[in-house]
Amino acid sequence: MGKNSASETGRPELRVLKQGEWDVWYDTLIRAFGGVPEAAEERELWDKLLDPDRALGAWDGETCVATAGAFAFRLTVPGGAALPAAGVTMVSVAATHRRRGLLTSMMRRQLDDVRAWGWPLAILTASEPQIYGRFGYGIGSFQVSAEIDTTRVGLSVPPGTDDVHLRYAVPADVLDVCEAVYARRVSGRPGMIARIPGWERLGLVDPESEREGASPLQCVLAERIGGSEATSVEGGGGRRAGGEVVGYARFHVKPDWDASGAKGAVRLRDLHALDPAAQAALWRFLFDIDLTSTVKAYARPVDESWQYQVSDIRRCAVRVRDALHVRLVDVGAALQERTYQAPVDVVFEVEDAFCPWNAGRWRLSGDAKGASCERTTDAADLALSVRELGAAYLGGVSLAALGAAGRVRELRQGALTEASVGFASVVAPWLPHGF
Repeated sequence: MGKNSASETGRPELRVLKQGEWDVWYDTLIRAFGGVPEAAEERELWDKLLDPDRALGAWDGETCVATAGAFAFRLTVPGGAALPAAGVTMVSVAATHRRRGLLTSMMRRQLDDVRAWGWPLAILTASEPQIYGRFGYGIGSFQVSAEIDTTRVGLSVPPGTDDVHLRYAVPADVLDVCEAVYARRVSGRPGMIARIPGWERLGLVDPESEREGASPLQCVLAERIGGSEATSVEGGGGRRAGGEVVGYARFHVKPDWDASGAKGAVRLRDLHALDPAAQAALWRFLFDIDLTSTVKAYARPVDESWQYQVSDIRRCAVRVRDALHVRLVDVGAALQERTYQAPVDVVFEVEDAFCPWNAGRWRLSGDAKGASCERTTDAADLALSVRELGAAYLGGVSLAALGAAGRVRELRQGALTEASVGFASVVAPWLPHGF
């Protein structure tokens, strides 16, 4: 037996996965989330994407009783830099082993590992948002879902929308050009993940068991004919030369009828565009699909333009919920690698009991060109925990709002306003897909 085996310590053994343990480990995860099997294509994709060296399991004898993994991401932060970030994922504890400290042990080990890898950030999406605050994660971005009644809601569009050409394409055939559009958008919005090879397949996963009667995945490309960066694109109805692909939408259509006629629904999976006209053209297309009366959109940016183009926002059933939870693993490195939209010079008194290497005073000095963040003995201007820094880090949550909630203490008059303005982002942070 190993030195830290369960039989010697009386506790489950926490360790990195060994060769051949993936299926048992993943079955433990699936059972913790209700036990409904995933489609083979989903399971196979996650198997390929997750590095087993970054997958932790807790083992009680031969039985896996807890799981946690981490993807190697690069996350866009204000200013456009892409920082290394651990995408915490697949976290579970078996119902038979609750209240034994297994989650805390995995979070402890994982954050120690992230620090050793030299990554300044850890991020996650939470099945239950109340879980991760005690480990220093703050809600750093939000997302919008909507159910738009397209029989009663109109859409005004900006000039140039009619110049955008739309055409259907087979999703797999145009994957590369869609990924090129996505890649050009990444640096422009905090919270977006630069996709490494393999991740592009996530957008094509389409198990019939999850469609609930809707169509297979469909795709429409937005092209600008004769653009300066014109390319030839093949797919769908054939080849069209000279059209610059400036956006795309992936979606499903679920037909439905009642005594009054057709009332189908468009279920938007993914939409990206490089300019306002292309964005508007794609949304207008979704509104106008025959035999449908509803567009259902999920996990969209909170500041997306369609919300200011619709004729009646009340009939769009907009709902906001948490999205990306952010954890600063290295406070100094994280704060100095983003920029600030207004000059800021502030000393933070940071509380971080879970990662004590972050605790203490840090002087942040920065502007739109760059920043520095160093240890200091100077008097503190603001006192807060690392959780609040995580919430404000991407610029979508105001430090002033956190102060009004009693979670940030102002120790120098004016410091909270200064920092709040500096930390803000011109565009809201957005996580475009889960992990």
